[in-house]
Amino acid sequence: MLVVAAYGLILPQSVLDLPRHGGLNIHASLLPRWRGAAPIARAIEAGDTETGITIMRMDAGLDTGPIVAMRALAIEPRDTAASLEVRLTDLGATMIVDALDALARDGVLPSTPQPAIGATYAAKIRAADAAIDWSNDAHSLDRQVRAVSPSPGAAFAWRGKPVKVRGAVPLEDPASATPGAVIALGARGIDVACGAGVLRLTEVQPAGGRTMPAQAFALGHRVQAGDRFDNGT
Repeated sequence: MLVVAAYGLILPQSVLDLPRHGGLNIHASLLPRWRGAAPIARAIEAGDTETGITIMRMDAGLDTGPIVAMRALAIEPRDTAASLEVRLTDLGATMIVDALDALARDGVLPSTPQPAIGATYAAKIRAADAAIDWSNDAHSLDRQVRAVSPSPGAAFAWRGKPVKVRGAVPLEDPASATPGAVIALGARGIDVACGAGVLRLTEVQPAGGRTMPAQAFALGHRVQAGDRFDNGT
């Protein structure tokens, strides 16, 4: 049996035909939702409340093979891609061992074709996916920050230099200011107006620097209420 996890290439049929029992893929989503390279990040970005692990038989398609086993896992409200990946990794490890034990015991491993509906594609995370656009609403920006944490890290620009957001919380407060405007600063962070709502930055990382509390960044970089952060690039 050939087993792969987080493998970035589609194996040709000639390779899949080599093992007597074929190949199994440990995929971090509830297939057919989020086929592709970045299922964890895309699930958080989309606001999904659950994801999971699918053990599937590999075929020549992109995560299209029959399902051997599937188990759901809740996405917690403050999960990042990193924290969710840890839990999914543990679940996937348990599930693949169970599947191989069943194969060793029974000599066969039953599978079921994926549903014909409900397929979505989890495109690879690129630099543009990490660029903050302050005209978006606070909740979608919060999901973006968590979806690309820790890498590549969501970023905006301040005085022409990128600043990565390492921690943020969406607020329900209405914001009448221009998106990107700093409306409040304090020990709890920097409150930034969005297209709808306010995003409170709690931790940031300036270019070439270390992660720090947002208040420390504001003091060190002379950020004041009324200043405006630019979109990321």
